[in-house]
Amino acid sequence: METLQETYRHASAAQSDGDEWKYRHELAALYRLVAHFRMTDMIDTHISARLPGDTPTFLINRYGVLFHEMRASDLVKIDHLGNVIDERAASDPAAFRVNAAGFTIHSAIHTAREDLHFVIHTHTAAGSAVSAQEHGLLPITQHALKFFEKLGYHDYEGIALNHAERARLVRDLGPHKAMILRNHGLLAAGSTVAEAFHEIYFLERACQAQVQALAGGATLRIPPVDVCRLTASQFDRDESGEIMEMAWNAALRLIDGSATDYRT
Repeated sequence: METLQETYRHASAAQSDGDEWKYRHELAALYRLVAHFRMTDMIDTHISARLPGDTPTFLINRYGVLFHEMRASDLVKIDHLGNVIDERAASDPAAFRVNAAGFTIHSAIHTAREDLHFVIHTHTAAGSAVSAQEHGLLPITQHALKFFEKLGYHDYEGIALNHAERARLVRDLGPHKAMILRNHGLLAAGSTVAEAFHEIYFLERACQAQVQALAGGATLRIPPVDVCRLTASQFDRDESGEIMEMAWNAALRLIDGSATDYRT
């Protein structure tokens, strides 16, 4: 009997679009790095990638696989509603189950923002804590200043099961690549896997610093608005994309040598 890995290899060999294999590698690595930096919530939350092609299709985690275990073969192909269209599921649907409800947030962003190929949603302690603070993310650290006037906010509407919420998610994200989901968690996205990782890493670190700064009880110092705007613009300088790629490639070394290869 074929293993899941062997089944995937046979299926991937028949794929006419070689880009899917590349996206599977990148997305599996992104899952593992999110786990490495302790941004997981057991089997909840998701990271998704939109595949190239005329018909919108996406990759998302196989439900029940922990982020640090994720492999390219564990990613399941779905449509824009979260329905499984992965050919491997025909013979064993239970092995390719996904949390369709968890794709509601992701589908909203992917559908409206074709520039964003990767979408990350987390429920970290620091991110959830800041999401519950009325003032939101404060411009008190360099990490936070990356998002100055470049961060959306979406009010909590309950567990994201209602597809009607998708329009409001898109509206609240606006032109940005990151958003705080009030009383819920964080969302970050990018046109490349490196950019998406960069966005969630900086947003998470900014939230961690804010929680600790507020816990200290001292008066907070906030830079002048012109300095905040300058700093935010400096994150978007010409070499920013190259720096993100360098950071991504460096981060990949953190997950090399794992018991199982994320590329399998």
